[in-house]
Amino acid sequence: MLAALPLPFFTQVKTVKDDVGQVFPLAEPPRRIVSLAPNITEILFALGLGDQIVGVTRYCDYPAAALQKDKVGGLTDPNVERIQSLKPDLVIAFRGNPWNVIQKLQSLRLRVFVLDIGNDLGAVPKTIEKIGRVTQKESEAGALIRSLEQRYQKVTAALASVVVQPKVFLNLHGMNLATCGRPSYLNGLIERAKGANIAGRAPKAWLDYSREQFIKDDPDIIVVLAASAEAFAKAREWFKTQAGFETVAAVRTGRIHFLDENKASRFGPRLYDAFTELVRILHPEIF
Repeated sequence: MLAALPLPFFTQVKTVKDDVGQVFPLAEPPRRIVSLAPNITEILFALGLGDQIVGVTRYCDYPAAALQKDKVGGLTDPNVERIQSLKPDLVIAFRGNPWNVIQKLQSLRLRVFVLDIGNDLGAVPKTIEKIGRVTQKESEAGALIRSLEQRYQKVTAALASVVVQPKVFLNLHGMNLATCGRPSYLNGLIERAKGANIAGRAPKAWLDYSREQFIKDDPDIIVVLAASAEAFAKAREWFKTQAGFETVAAVRTGRIHFLDENKASRFGPRLYDAFTELVRILHPEIF
């Protein structure tokens, strides 16, 4: 009787799926990464992958080390030839990048991992987790997610005692009345911070609010998303000098506040900083 032959040994290959359904086998950690969005760049640095980043967009300006990386174009016009010349073994893109550019990169046999950035604060941990998996930094990603969750829970616990929700007008660009409606993630951020967005009834994510409605709604607080303190100062002065705005509570009491637009517009770890700062603006008493 023949002896039983040994079963062949198979090594199970770990895989990760991106947000367009592509399955990536994980062989060895990437050594040369190109990031095609600022929030992706911020997450990569937060996971300790700064040395592996070889290319970023011209909008990737945080942390400061990102400014020293080779630029590969913008969010909607990444340069395929430039990306290819950097010889990346991983390109991390998002759905806002042109699909034809992503396909071109793939046709050049580059590994392109595509993310759906999401539309709520809760999307940030999911994005961190996926980037952690594809870069094989699962432990670091888990630690970062736990840290963000602990910070969030601490702030929301402090909010538990809040009863009065101030009326808020969130100004997107300064020196105008561009704001956010119900579908916007910023409206969700205001609600999480226990504020009442005066434009929260609007069915559009982004809109220009009328001067008449702004005066009628009489917000208690104006929050200006601005790129710098200088830009905020100009916007604050604009609100203070507009005819009729002197009757608005926020203008009358000087409750016009700055919120860094990069922190508040990128789905990365600093969105949690923006949330905490927003809570401080709306409810300084709990701090």
